[in-house]
Amino acid sequence: MSFTETDEQQELRKAVAAMAASYGPAYYLEKARAGEHTTELWSEAGKLGFIGVNLPEEYGGGGAGMYELSMVMEEMAAAGCALLLMVVSPAINGTIIAKFGTDDQKKRWLPGIADGSITMAFAITEPDAGSNSHRITTTARRDGSDWILSGAKVYISGVDQAQAVLVVGRTEEAKTGNLKPALFVVPTDTPGMSWTKIDMEIVSPENQFQLFLDDVRLPADALVGSEDAAIAQLFAGLNPERIMGAASAVGMGRFAIDKATDYVKTRQVWKTPIGAHQGLSHPLAQNYIEIELAKLMMQKAATLYDGGDDFGAAEAANMAKYAAGEASVKAVDQAVQSLGGNGLTKEYGIASVLTASRLARIAPVSREMILNFIAQTSLGLPRSY
Repeated sequence: MSFTETDEQQELRKAVAAMAASYGPAYYLEKARAGEHTTELWSEAGKLGFIGVNLPEEYGGGGAGMYELSMVMEEMAAAGCALLLMVVSPAINGTIIAKFGTDDQKKRWLPGIADGSITMAFAITEPDAGSNSHRITTTARRDGSDWILSGAKVYISGVDQAQAVLVVGRTEEAKTGNLKPALFVVPTDTPGMSWTKIDMEIVSPENQFQLFLDDVRLPADALVGSEDAAIAQLFAGLNPERIMGAASAVGMGRFAIDKATDYVKTRQVWKTPIGAHQGLSHPLAQNYIEIELAKLMMQKAATLYDGGDDFGAAEAANMAKYAAGEASVKAVDQAVQSLGGNGLTKEYGIASVLTASRLARIAPVSREMILNFIAQTSLGLPRSY
């Protein structure tokens, strides 16, 4: 296993960084505060092949893997314009459909996901289930050859931007016992599906929604994979979700460190710039080390996943998500502290990242659930729940 990037990977990283820098945090924040979407950025990223870099070439993708898609996510976040739907549309949904979808489903959805003309949201979390996916109550029942889907979801990203939602439910026959997920692609204009926006304190152009499914009628071909799917079918998308969450947090940490170091190199109130003082230089150096360590685990997770080691990737992906979330929060906090009062102004563009960085410790899986996973699967400790 080598983490030395190939010439092609290095060129991809440079190309994404250049494109993202041409938009930058000012564009991102302006859109977010105006209640608008980063449509231009998303469209250009799609046309350049960045969004679908992990998807099969035969369906318009780049034919690469999660390593390359996580690079795209990291560089966009490092430029101050991370797109949350990169985690959802190509990483989770694109991966699941590419692995388990029918030929018709692949032809219908993957080319649009790859070039960004189709955005697909992902709905798993429920109000009364939270992190316990085994308590999912969204239910699909048969009515002739059709499916009838009923239930509610919460904290669903970007439904207002999406043309479809991949909904995780269960069949009537699997309402009790261990989760046997049934996954359905639901176009957002389907009768019976509605949503309401959740007001968040995060400055982001991508919104969160509560989703309602009121006897939504779907054709037989809306089902992705098996109606009695193994849990592996769902986790084919959740490992990439954790890798991409780590990539976003790593990029955000880099963004914060860059902001802070640029400032402390030139800010001078005594004989030397304040960056010469160890009270500032040492914490920033520690932030840099921790972000780089998290990045290495992210690269390991992506490499294992692309190599087909799903179990090894699960452990590494969770570790990467944990490490990146912790390191990012610390880096953003230290960046604000390094700028002093300026760190809390709109002008310097770092205060808005405070709440966004906190998300990295909560979603798509909380730090506590990651620690549970590592304790139980890596250390063999007994479950407490």
